[in-house]
Amino acid sequence: MNTELQRPAPKKRLAIILISASLLLAIPFIAMQFTDEVNWSPMDFLMAAILLFGTGLLCEFVLRKVTKKSYRFLLCAVILIALILIWLELAVGIFGTSIAGS
Repeated sequence: MNTELQRPAPKKRLAIILISASLLLAIPFIAMQFTDEVNWSPMDFLMAAILLFGTGLLCEFVLRKVTKKSYRFLLCAVILIALILIWLELAVGIFGTSIAGS
């Protein structure tokens, strides 16, 4: 009996990524229907979609093309850290760059 976890097939993994990103985008959309404290513009949704789908697709590309597990982990971690830093910069201008509107 193989005790190692089975990885999902690439097509299934891609579907999981796309559905997960869509569900994450639905959270602020639904919240906007119930409260005025969440107020995203269409541009906010576009940027969030680019970041989420882009990150997911980049990680999927790494998982398909890189064969060594440690490199896969490292590259996906770097991609996720980049997502977090860009999101923080766009949200609150943590670094004070021009992309945050500072």
